[in-house]
Amino acid sequence: MSADPARLRRPALVAGTVGLVAGVIGSWIPSFWGDEAASVMSASRTWPELWRMLQTVDGVHGAYYTFLHLWIGLFGASEFAVRLPSAIAAGFLAAGTAVLAGRLCGPRLALTAGLVVALLPRTAVMAAEARSYAIGSAIAVWLTVLLLALLERRRPWWLWVAYAAGMAAAIYVFLYLALLLVVHGVFVLLFHRRALGRWLAGAAAGVLLALPIVLVADAERNQIGFLAYRDYITPLNVLALQWFDPVTAWPCGALIAIGAIVAVRGRRRDPDGFRLNALALLWLGLPTAAVLIGSVLLTPMYTVRYLSFCTPAAAILVAMGVRTAAGWIARCTPLAATTATGILLAVGLVAFIPNLLVLRGPYAKDGSDWREAAGYLHAHAARGDAVVYDDRPKDSEKPRLITAVHPADVARLGDPALLAPFRTQPGLWDRTRPNDALTGADLTPRVWALERGPDPEGSPDVRHLESLGYRILSSHRINVTTVLHLER
Repeated sequence: MSADPARLRRPALVAGTVGLVAGVIGSWIPSFWGDEAASVMSASRTWPELWRMLQTVDGVHGAYYTFLHLWIGLFGASEFAVRLPSAIAAGFLAAGTAVLAGRLCGPRLALTAGLVVALLPRTAVMAAEARSYAIGSAIAVWLTVLLLALLERRRPWWLWVAYAAGMAAAIYVFLYLALLLVVHGVFVLLFHRRALGRWLAGAAAGVLLALPIVLVADAERNQIGFLAYRDYITPLNVLALQWFDPVTAWPCGALIAIGAIVAVRGRRRDPDGFRLNALALLWLGLPTAAVLIGSVLLTPMYTVRYLSFCTPAAAILVAMGVRTAAGWIARCTPLAATTATGILLAVGLVAFIPNLLVLRGPYAKDGSDWREAAGYLHAHAARGDAVVYDDRPKDSEKPRLITAVHPADVARLGDPALLAPFRTQPGLWDRTRPNDALTGADLTPRVWALERGPDPEGSPDVRHLESLGYRILSSHRINVTTVLHLER
């Protein structure tokens, strides 16, 4: 029996507000990192430049880059501005999770699940990230809400059309959201077999509409080949860090186990609770299993970020565990079940706060310190000074990316290694020549070198500059980047 939608408005509003606020607060503090640089560099191109790039690389992210292009045109490309859509999406994600849980188990569980997902470590990551994960996760949960509404009673045909269109849009936003169809299909098969034909028609229409992006993804499958060299498939990642942090993973895992066991044992007494638990377990397990199997049998395709759209399921399962544990406490103590739930929920939410604070630190994103490096150059370099950017790291970690994400800070400085800026290239990055090919004629009397690594003063760039007659005047270490000032 579904709850009255009117009774879910307040829990959804509260959860959505908390999700939005938690996403916004401190989102401007961490410096951009490589993935976000790719977003900003893609979205800041002109329409013809973006179209040219998408035909060569990152076509699967075309929908998000298109949206972000429009957004940047209105609000600019600061850290706060380009992360704001993800924070807004986190609010919708929390509200949708509350509605989804509440439809089957009432407003109390709705509020618990909504607040848990609002502060869950995985949500904290994607809510302050200029990528599509939060938007995709919000779409996933509201599509699941729509599916439940379609399954509860016969609905107008156009709602199934909306489901198909929404599923196609989700796949365009992030390809892995196609795995949500597997979750929905198995759920319908287990609990709503009479609607299987209608669901199959809607799912097939959605896949057909998404076929172009599926073909693009197949053509670009080598772009995630780097996963073969990363040891991402570990028990800790798969069982814990996909949704939690190392401190809260095990208590949350215990709550999930408690809730699942009680739901199975009480499936006849609480069939709606059993259905919700089953849906969440399918949502948590099937996409993960599919990606892991695909990584073993086909090609590496696993990293924890790619399964962010399963976050609502993790939150619902934790919330059901909280409800179960609170019931036990109420039977063993004078506390009412509502009071016990509030205490457990408060303790859990407080436990998430330290991780949230860490994720809002200045170097939270892969240690990146580009904003401080750009600010240091802006404050200390003179107009016309040349800058040599370390070209040893991989493209997404090169210090020269500050020229793309903080262009105003370095606009007055020379870039002698640059052959062609990224905007003119079919790929993501600038085209450059090796730093060791630079000559004294390419450089100015004062040179700044941005080096990434443990021994900046002994780097190949500095040794080459010293061979050209330069000497180090100062060295300023930030986090992973060191800014050196040299003079000839």
